[in-house]
Amino acid sequence: MFRVLHRNLSTLAQSTTTTTTVTNIKSISQDLFKEQNFKRLVDKFKKASDIDRFRTKHGIYNDTVRRLAAAKYFNWVEDILEHQKRYSDISKEGFNTRLITLYGKSGMHVNARKVFDEMPERNCTRTVLSFNALLAAYLHSNEFELVQRVFNELPKDLSIEPDLVSYNTVLKALCELGSFDSALSLIGEIEKKELKPDLITFNTILDKLYSKGRFEDGEKIWSQMGVKNVEPNIRSYNARLLGLTLEKKTNEAIEFFEEIKKRGVKPDIFSINALIKGFVSEGNLDEAKKWYSEIANSSYDPDKTTFATLVPFLCEKGELKTAIEVCKEIFNIRCFVDASLLQLVVDKLVSEAMISEAKEIVELGKTNRYCRYKLTLPADE
Repeated sequence: MFRVLHRNLSTLAQSTTTTTTVTNIKSISQDLFKEQNFKRLVDKFKKASDIDRFRTKHGIYNDTVRRLAAAKYFNWVEDILEHQKRYSDISKEGFNTRLITLYGKSGMHVNARKVFDEMPERNCTRTVLSFNALLAAYLHSNEFELVQRVFNELPKDLSIEPDLVSYNTVLKALCELGSFDSALSLIGEIEKKELKPDLITFNTILDKLYSKGRFEDGEKIWSQMGVKNVEPNIRSYNARLLGLTLEKKTNEAIEFFEEIKKRGVKPDIFSINALIKGFVSEGNLDEAKKWYSEIANSSYDPDKTTFATLVPFLCEKGELKTAIEVCKEIFNIRCFVDASLLQLVVDKLVSEAMISEAKEIVELGKTNRYCRYKLTLPADE
């Protein structure tokens, strides 16, 4: 009886401790999320890192580092991440991989490489997991040539066999460099390694080939997807849709748009943006306006690309009443755009002696709660 009672009490105590810890971690996370003073944020984060369970929360790490990096407090990113090396977790590859990834997303590839190079000192084996994190760190830091160099050199030195993730990362770097012929050759190399190109592989290269005017090459890759039974997703469809519009094949693009829907895939704002871009490039005002109005029938809002494509075209065509309505929509949906886009409308209105309308846009820009735009009337300069 004593043993049963003792066991029940022990279980209850453990359960209570676990619940309390979870509650504390949630409270700590909320406090960190709300903290606006970055110095206090760093201090609180380092203190919380002493809790074992806290160090398992990837989301808290990602959010905190992202905020600091966005504010360009890279010294505090380093402060937080170097602090992590004092814990026993640092002997695990997964924990090192997280640090490498966080440094990479902050654009701090030198620090990421340092973590990777220090792993043997901690008796931590480096596998393709940490290797891929390092490649991604260079990619996020826009060090595209280094991605290729490290991919070519490190596996031999460390006896690491690259996997499909490794190849996809290099493929992305080559596409960013505009080395499309090398990227196409890499797909052949992937297959020689008896790896199967996946949706990420195809989407990565389709995006760049179609958007950079390599339409025929894009079509060849599109055909390969079918041969290899890789099912396209909306990103794949949007890449080809943009390719068609850039080739000014707008009739084919509309047919393809309808085909997407028939296949049970819901078009998104990027799909409609592609069509707007196509009709703008053809100078077809009516169709561009028609597809802009189609957004209202969807579950999406126009985005920055929508406005950046349409507004200058409306001004060019003298469609100023519509341009005013579109500007008001920018304010209404709280879409952040470049101030120069709104200024373009103001200047055009003034040039057409639509002064009161221009003043209205300027005033709306000043009073917009989401983002206040410093717009000026030409006469005020």
